[in-house]
Amino acid sequence: MTEHPESVEAVAHQVRAALETADLSALSDVLDPNVRWGPPGDPSPPCQTREQVIAWYSRAKESGATAQVSEIVVLGNRILVGLAVTGTRSAAQSGGQAARWQLLTVRAGLVVDIVGFDQRSEAVAHAEVADE
Repeated sequence: MTEHPESVEAVAHQVRAALETADLSALSDVLDPNVRWGPPGDPSPPCQTREQVIAWYSRAKESGATAQVSEIVVLGNRILVGLAVTGTRSAAQSGGQAARWQLLTVRAGLVVDIVGFDQRSEAVAHAEVADE
């Protein structure tokens, strides 16, 4: 099923707003109940439900981690989200901030899959290979 570009754009705006304000309730609203989140190619990712994804974000927030959205790009039915992360061990090792990317797949107006990347080029390549 091909997602309408306007629908993906609307989800992208919602994701940006939720992440920029660290509003976990707003983020929850755009996640499919069975959203999967993990590294590329993981057949059994660590998060396999909306509740697990929100719990992960909640733990990160409680530990002092923050993320600022550096970019949002719609690629078909996917959204590339660039993040500048602070308050984590990897951010400290990188001089205080670490760049991370997430590739979100949208179906029926909800995010059904999230794949995390350390490199933007890897996220874009994954989007092209996984293109439906």
